[in-house]
Amino acid sequence: MKRVARRIAIALGASLLASCAAPPPAEAPLAPTPTNAVETGLTAGPGVASLGLTRPDAEAARLSFIESCPKLLSRNDGSGIGAYWTPVCEAAPLWSGDPVGFFDAWFETVQVGSGDAFLTGYFEPQIAGVEAARTGYDVPVYGVPDDLIRDPAYTGEGRGPQGRIGADGRFVPYYERSEIVSGAIADSAPVIGWAQDPIDFFFLQIQGSGQLIGPDGQVTRIGYAGQNGREYVAIGKVLRERGVFQPGEATMQGIVAWLHANPAAAADVMNENKSWVFFKELTGDGPLGALGVPVRAHASVAADPKFVPLGAPVFIDAAHDEADGLWIAQDTGGAIKGANRFDTFWGAGEDAKRIAGGMSSDGRALILLPKGTLARIGSR
Repeated sequence: MKRVARRIAIALGASLLASCAAPPPAEAPLAPTPTNAVETGLTAGPGVASLGLTRPDAEAARLSFIESCPKLLSRNDGSGIGAYWTPVCEAAPLWSGDPVGFFDAWFETVQVGSGDAFLTGYFEPQIAGVEAARTGYDVPVYGVPDDLIRDPAYTGEGRGPQGRIGADGRFVPYYERSEIVSGAIADSAPVIGWAQDPIDFFFLQIQGSGQLIGPDGQVTRIGYAGQNGREYVAIGKVLRERGVFQPGEATMQGIVAWLHANPAAAADVMNENKSWVFFKELTGDGPLGALGVPVRAHASVAADPKFVPLGAPVFIDAAHDEADGLWIAQDTGGAIKGANRFDTFWGAGEDAKRIAGGMSSDGRALILLPKGTLARIGSR
């Protein structure tokens, strides 16, 4: 699909040139950092028919879009776009023709800012684990603790910081990873399962959902239920700073192999990441994304909802061809911040693990919005 990047550039060239202005004088104050898609700048993109979508790709996206519509219609859109989704959501389940034609008939493409994207990947790990404690499975999978609260004195915008009430009755940060591993929440958090290997469970926490596979083949699907509010630290960066890996060498597979080969140091390295994820058991046919609907392999993508309305289709033309195509924004992530930053979902299994673990790609991105949206934004 690399031909698409040229089409995008040609279609956008005239409007981008028209918006160019002389640089401000050196003493001019810096412009405020854009906080949403509209402030970043929206530019009309090429028609959907010119993107080279395949029928299977478009149909998978249509089905995921249908699942997203109830949430898309009811949630507050932080992107500032404020698109009118009702007609297209009503049309999606009734469409019986070529699914590419559905997107061409109902959507226009819009570029946010430069459109230059950066992509990573995530997957649903499958690790050894059981619901009831048994020999060899001694890593607790905690649900949300009953003493985890929001700061009752917080008066700022949005939700307040998470923490707990300390022994002196004052609000304090919640326990970090090293304290939780040492048993700090054993009496305050339910245990919904037991993992066999702490390293495997550590990476399942990073992914935010996964499957516990018992020795008898029983599968327990778990999903994100909360977080301790402590900072996330990428241990790949920690290992680079310690000289274990050179820049560009710290792949997920390489990090996992190093941790297993160095068990004495592994716990210390993992504890550098103070974040801890709490889980709940899932009964559906897929892990739930932030939108509250199941995420689907090669159809669901995590995005920053300040720049992409959750539920909106996103077209990606990536340097890694595997990520090319149409996705639906159905999830978010702690590291997925800013315009044109996406995390692609690849499902479960070894292939998904391989692709997601190696996914680090530049690309181009377009949001698909109901036709007429850009004109309405421009007329405000």
